[in-house]
Amino acid sequence: MVKVGSSSLTTAAGGLDAVRVDALADVLANWLADGPAGEPATEPGHRPPGSGRKRVGPADRRELVLVSSGAIAAGLAPLGLPRRPRDLATQQAAASVGQGLLIGRYSAGFARHGRTVGQVLLTQDDVTRRAHYRNAYRTLRKLLDLGAVPIVNENDTVATDEIRFGDNDRLGALVAALVHADLLILLSDVDALYTGDPARPGTVRIEEVRDEQDLADVTIGRAGRAGVGTGGMVTKVEAARIATGFGIPVVLTATPLAPEALAGAPVGTFFHRVRQRPTARLFWLAHATSPRGRLHLDPGAVQAVVARRKSLLPAGITAVDGTFTAGDPVDLVDDAGSAVARGLVNYDAVELPGLLGRSTSELAAALGPGYEREVVHRDDLVLLV
Repeated sequence: MVKVGSSSLTTAAGGLDAVRVDALADVLANWLADGPAGEPATEPGHRPPGSGRKRVGPADRRELVLVSSGAIAAGLAPLGLPRRPRDLATQQAAASVGQGLLIGRYSAGFARHGRTVGQVLLTQDDVTRRAHYRNAYRTLRKLLDLGAVPIVNENDTVATDEIRFGDNDRLGALVAALVHADLLILLSDVDALYTGDPARPGTVRIEEVRDEQDLADVTIGRAGRAGVGTGGMVTKVEAARIATGFGIPVVLTATPLAPEALAGAPVGTFFHRVRQRPTARLFWLAHATSPRGRLHLDPGAVQAVVARRKSLLPAGITAVDGTFTAGDPVDLVDDAGSAVARGLVNYDAVELPGLLGRSTSELAAALGPGYEREVVHRDDLVLLV
């Protein structure tokens, strides 16, 4: 899994840098053609992609998914925009122009190596609702099975603030989890994570991150001087937290060092995975969603949900906040207002007030068998504490 930022693909004034895009396509295509997958991951110094586990796809070929920023930045110059716009409508217009230019450049670059690319544009809804989530996985899996290179980006032309991922570093980490990647490589205009501004004397490169303690003395900056992206080092570190929390190691380095990173050379910063992989869909629910509302729980319901891992029933809810529909993510909060869990709700917000404090059997008798169901089923619920 490789994620590349806007500053690595475009000029500061906007517009694609064809030489940079073609160079990246060459590097990735050459790696795909260079040999079979499945090399074991080792300590820094020799870190070839792969974790030594059995692959989902064919064992005799490598597979790669690319998350690429650059659509909005690529659309600036053609539209005569001097800088990245602040308002959503103009951003979407720039993305509409730039996305075609971006995928066209990648198509041409990979075609020189006999590779086909497939464009996949995602919003948060595509990875939080069960049917959409499964469809996103199936699409990516089928592209890989057919030997294509999926190129993923946020669907900026239609995404609203409520359904945006926020930045493509986060999107890269979440898609890495979706496809069960062996390794995530974050490419940017900085060659590694440093304790502060790399231009200042005394700043030290961090070669490895094993846990949060290794980040204790780090001052993390935001978007770079180019001004064409939305992230910065802070979003890359957060993406590394998400990916390593799913059991995926991360390499953070500069785009010109991509060949070395893919070869396992000790470049950049290596983030060790911190745990074995949790259930993928619940991982997405915790990290990829923004709650559309809140359900206030009484102490007994908090105990049932958190300690006993039970489903949430109407009898345990004391109040409802927000505007949401069935299938939306909502936070479950205790009597102090702290979120203890997040889940996909089975009722619209307008339905719930009349159900609160009542048992499912009572509701079924009064309103029909359709109401004898959980407000949030335990299979659609992830703890936040």
